[in-house]
Amino acid sequence: MTSVRDAARDLLRSHGLTTWFGNPGSSELSLLQDFPADFRYLLGLQEMVPVGMADAFAQITGRPALVNLHTAPGMGNAQGALYNAFVNKTPLIVTAGNQRRSMQNQYCLLTNVDATVVPKPFVKWSAEPAAASEVPAVLAHAIHLARTPPTGPVFVSLPMDDMDVELDATQVADIRVLRDRTVTHAGAFPDRLAADIAARLDGAASPALIVGGDVDRYGAWDAVVALAERMNCAVWTAPLTGLSGFPEDHALYQGMLPPGAGWISRALADHDLVLVLGAPVFRYYPMVPGPYLPEGTRLIHITNDPDEAARAPVGDAIIADPRAAAEALLARMSTSSRPAPAARAPVPAVEPAAAPLTPETLWATVGGNAPADTLWVTEAGSSENTIFNCIRPGGRFSHLTAAGGGLGFGLPAAAGAQLAAPDRPVVALMGDGSMHYAITALWTAVRHRIPLTVVVASNAEYGILKQFGVLEHTPGVPGLDLPGLDVVATATSYGVDAHTAHDTDELASLLRSGTADRERPTLINVRTTKVGI
Repeated sequence: MTSVRDAARDLLRSHGLTTWFGNPGSSELSLLQDFPADFRYLLGLQEMVPVGMADAFAQITGRPALVNLHTAPGMGNAQGALYNAFVNKTPLIVTAGNQRRSMQNQYCLLTNVDATVVPKPFVKWSAEPAAASEVPAVLAHAIHLARTPPTGPVFVSLPMDDMDVELDATQVADIRVLRDRTVTHAGAFPDRLAADIAARLDGAASPALIVGGDVDRYGAWDAVVALAERMNCAVWTAPLTGLSGFPEDHALYQGMLPPGAGWISRALADHDLVLVLGAPVFRYYPMVPGPYLPEGTRLIHITNDPDEAARAPVGDAIIADPRAAAEALLARMSTSSRPAPAARAPVPAVEPAAAPLTPETLWATVGGNAPADTLWVTEAGSSENTIFNCIRPGGRFSHLTAAGGGLGFGLPAAAGAQLAAPDRPVVALMGDGSMHYAITALWTAVRHRIPLTVVVASNAEYGILKQFGVLEHTPGVPGLDLPGLDVVATATSYGVDAHTAHDTDELASLLRSGTADRERPTLINVRTTKVGI
């Protein structure tokens, strides 16, 4: 006989979901018993760690990932990381056990009373099978929805007594048909629309291109780069999109737009037409007064996300596949003879210096001594803008941040990214405050021999909050200083090869040796100057 457990695993196997990220509890044991030899389970010691690892793993591989969590308490612990995954548009299949069906009415220990409500609104869809025999069908439904653009996480609650239920021959046959069916997403960009937009871009005096993470996610990278070069225009990354969407070392690239309406309208002051491709229009924080666009500037927005199109405050929106749109426009565009935009300022020169290092010196030293194919994962608060200026990777999926902004993403994401890209060095750039949100990810990295390198800017404060305090006119806020953190001792206790760099030369040497070590994780702590406020 075939059990629900067997059928569910067979279905997951057929979709390539054999790498699981999780933190199990008692209600998940029945799903995990006799775990198959061709599956692997990566354990995180707190639920936000496996979600963050799976988030980056799915983004870098371009395939869904499975997360196995523990009923209501585990889902609660994971919500911050799930929020990031939702804003990152990451296709995660999140499962959690639930109390036995026969015990749920009594609200026995670990009953998830409203299991499908708990992860909302940070999932595209959630369900608990109405009967045990429906478990494979509900999982298949979830997988297809997670992969449907705009992609994102989904959730399935699995009562623990469902797993041992035996299926009859008819049910097994139906599940095999379900297992083998496919859902294909296809769509073309209308030629008439492409011709109209291309004509508007050709006729603009000074167009600009603004891109976002969906350029990476949906395979539009090459077409977008070619389109920018055909237009010979300035290119920015939209604020807070998680991925750059463009080579950061390209001559046309201007950096990431600052996340405020007034700031953006000033940055775009010299442009009469703006094309936004694969990004929201726009994500802001803090509130910076000013118009959404300069007077006389027009905006065209192309996104595969209907909600992004609907909520944008300005522009004409088109809901379409980013790659199909970019390729259609490229086929219609003329090669522009307009002068190229001025290049952005070069990376600051580095002079030998002793700690505490300024953020510019720290990140320019790191950028100048890491391998060219490094995959950067950043969560460094007050240093994020400086990182964009000082470290300029050129490849697709080379600079990953949390579009949601929830702290605790960086360390787990770096571990997941390294699992997804084992042939590339992964370097996490962290603040000393942010890294402690999910510090146990270091144990997971050591346990599974994940050779990421972590560089920590230690300024003993929540510098980003002090900066926001100035912008929001909120003096005298407590809890913004972080004395007594010993990053190296903490990392060493988990088995990480941890060091303190006392000057730029030592930092460069430790970074080169850390990225060369493919056997275990390395951490480099660097004392940095405080935010000058």
